[in-house]
Formats: sequence, C-alpha cells, structure tokens
Amino acid sequence: MGDVRPSEWAGVPAENLGRLLMEHPLPDEQPLLSTISGSMSAGEARAQARAIAARLQAAGVQEHQAVAVRLPNGPAVITAMAGIWLAGAVFVPLNTLLPASELEGVLEPTAPAALLDDEGLHTRANPTTYEDAAAFILWTSGTTGRPKPIIHTHAGYRELLSRVLGPLSVKPDANARPRSPNLIPVSLALNAGIYNALFGLMAGAPLVIMDRFGTDTFAELIRRFEIRSTVLPPAAIAMLNDDLGVGDLTPLRYVRSITAPLSPLQARRFTERFGAFVLNSYGQAEIGEVIGWTAQDAKDHPEKIGAVGRPHAGVALKIVGDDGDALEAGSVGELLVRPPTMAAGYASGDDLTERVDDEGFLDTGDLARIDEEGFVWIEGRKGDLINRGGNKIFPDEVEEVLLLDPTVDEVAVVGVPDERLGQVPVAFVVSTEPLEHSALEALCRLHLVPYKVPVDFVRIEELPRSEIGKILRGQLVDAYRT
Repeated sequence: MGDVRPSEWAGVPAENLGRLLMEHPLPDEQPLLSTISGSMSAGEARAQARAIAARLQAAGVQEHQAVAVRLPNGPAVITAMAGIWLAGAVFVPLNTLLPASELEGVLEPTAPAALLDDEGLHTRANPTTYEDAAAFILWTSGTTGRPKPIIHTHAGYRELLSRVLGPLSVKPDANARPRSPNLIPVSLALNAGIYNALFGLMAGAPLVIMDRFGTDTFAELIRRFEIRSTVLPPAAIAMLNDDLGVGDLTPLRYVRSITAPLSPLQARRFTERFGAFVLNSYGQAEIGEVIGWTAQDAKDHPEKIGAVGRPHAGVALKIVGDDGDALEAGSVGELLVRPPTMAAGYASGDDLTERVDDEGFLDTGDLARIDEEGFVWIEGRKGDLINRGGNKIFPDEVEEVLLLDPTVDEVAVVGVPDERLGQVPVAFVVSTEPLEHSALEALCRLHLVPYKVPVDFVRIEELPRSEIGKILRGQLVDAYRT
C-alpha cells in the first residue's frame, strides 16, 4: 500500500477517484507510470499529485471548480488529474493538438478556475462551481452533431469501472505472475485514455503510456513490459495489420477494441496474424462500456468474433423497431440501453434525459441485433443507414467487401442525395494506386445484391476522422455534393 497519511484524506470522500493513485498497492520505490523513454515511481507520482493539489489551493482554486489540463500525453497528465481530485476540483482534459485559436471556444462552456499547461498554472475569472459529485468533464465525439461536454461523477465512474473489472478479477494468489501493465495507446484527453488509466489503477496495475501511437513503439512496449492484454482503436489495429515490419507481438493474448466499431475482417486479420484474440466492446461517453467480452467467452465462442460481446452485469438491453416495439432475437433495430449509472448531464446545459424513455432506457442511435446466445452485433449508426428507394443498406457491409481488394487501404461508404431514389451509396476509397472502377464494381456484384453496389468510387488521400478515429461521414457527403 502506498505511503498515504490518514490526515491527508480528512474530508475527501471514499469514492474520490484520486484515491486510485494514492492508495495504489505498488510500494513507493517501484515504477508505476512508464513511457518508451523512462518511468516514474509510485512514490514520485504520489508526491507530484500532492504538490499539484497544494499548488491549486495556494492559487485560490476552490472545491468543485474546474481545472483544465493541456499537457502532452504522459505521467504528468495522470498526476495532474489525481492532484486536481485531491484538491476537490473537477478535471477538464484538453487535447494538445487543439489550435490556440480554438482553445477559448472549448474552455468557455466549462468555465474552469485555472488552466495547467507546459508554461504553468493560469488562473481564470468567473469560474463555474459544479455539484459536489462531479469528477471530470469530457466531450462527446461529435460524429452526429456538435460535441457536448459531459459531466462524470466519482461514484458513477467507479461503478462503470467495476462493472467491467468485476468479471475479470481473480482471487489473490501468492504464486501468480505480477499483474500485466495497462498500456494506454490513446490520448489522455479522451474518454478512452482516462478510462483505461483509471481501469489500470483500480486493478492495481502499473501504467505504460504512449505519447502517440506508432506500430514500432507499440511492439517494443509489448515486448519490454510483457503486456498480455491491451486496448486499441480500430485505426491502430488496421495499421498493425498492414505493417509487415511488425513480425511478432508476443506475449500479447487479448486486444480490446475501443472508441469505434471494428470491422470483423480486421479483427480476423489481427487474430490470424498475431495470435491475439480481438475482443470488441460497446459503449458511449454518456454511459461508459455496457457490452463487452470476458476471457471465458473468448475461449468458448471464437466463432462470434466481430460481435461486441454480451451486456455487463446490471445492464439491460432491448432492440426496438421504428414503432418503438421490442423486436425478437436476431432482428435488426435500434439499440436501447439501461445501465446502472450514467453521466450526470452536460456542462453546456443540454438535457441528457431527452434521450431516456420512461423505463430508463437510453436511445443510443445505433442499429444492432442480439443473437440467440445473447451476443450483440452492431450494424451501424441509424443516421448512417442508406435508404435507396426503400432498400436499406448498412455501409459496414459494403465496406467489408471493398476491403477484400488488395489495392483498397481504407474505405467509407455514404449515402448521397438522389432525386429519384432518395439516397444512393458512394464509396470513398483510400488507395496508393489508381482506382479500377470496373474491378471494384465487379467485386461488389459478386458479394452483394445489386442495390447495395455503390454508384461511384471516389479516390481520396485520407478519410476525415474525429480525434478518436471515427469517420466523419457528413464531410464526405458534403464533399461529394460540391
């Protein structure tokens, strides 16, 4: 147990997330936070968190006010986060890639009392005071509308961590191997980064943080720290699949796909090449992860690769049709979720309850089906569904076929307006070679019914993505129309 004096915790609630660092089981002298270039011991991390808390209090930051943090991905973000919570304040992470010209537009809705960056601590006027339970504020991905700042609470976030960690926990064993470090390959300004940092701390694991994702660095960290399981966004999985220079990822056994839907094709490619099973999962910023895999399910159901798993304990699901009535197993409809807890609301004042029905089910906006064994298969966003003269087309199905062509590196299929049919599918293809339209059309006709075949194939340098890797399909539609 870390060297934490009881007097430091006077008045700090038991659910305060800062305790996950301060009460971490690693002794002070052992490495807790590592990067490709070095490590910070548990004692150093705890000392830095205490120092930041004292610094905030000396600067006049009050309890329940927000502190924005704009630091490069690394141990300093973790210690700043914990220090803010020790001071009773609210953590607001900012991406360092955010242009200075846009910074104020992000800070204004959250009204922090201070900004911490590489140049120091900067106090700000007219800060907002949040509810006692508020822990941090994150932004939605903004793929279907403008991003919104979501308020997460200490107790609520502990619950969603526990709902995933619970089935993975094992009884202590004196002869067991040391716990594998938690590798964090995404930005700590994102929900996925914060979640996996706190998940590792709650599990009693050390953390390994990547400043930015690179296939060579990832492979080196897996070997050096003997990492057996990790998380990766779909774009990173595809990069590893395509990098022939990465020959081995031993001892990696499991990869949990995060942040966006993963193509079953890419999941199979990764498993076949590296011998590590890809565990899909499902969640949203407002509700955390609600559907996922256990290691036992992975062993028992390898044929289900591509599914996002089964609901976690305490999570209720239903699939409904356009009329709102529940559908039978195997039918595709809109996915509604009722988790044990969800975010407290939006800092912008938008009403989260508008998405919740009378039974407490949240409208996810995603289309899915649940098979006879309870595994959930995400078919796509309701807003992405293409309606071609009454025939429904899921973009993912068409994209999976096009990825069979070796010249196609990435692809996104969108519905563009059509005067006669309403919408028609168009494929935007990332390729280093000129497109053979006839060959791509023939490939689609071989695997798809005629109405699903794209009417056009457009070569593009790269797909527009949000900072968590989700394709911004609306930009592609706008680009095609102009």
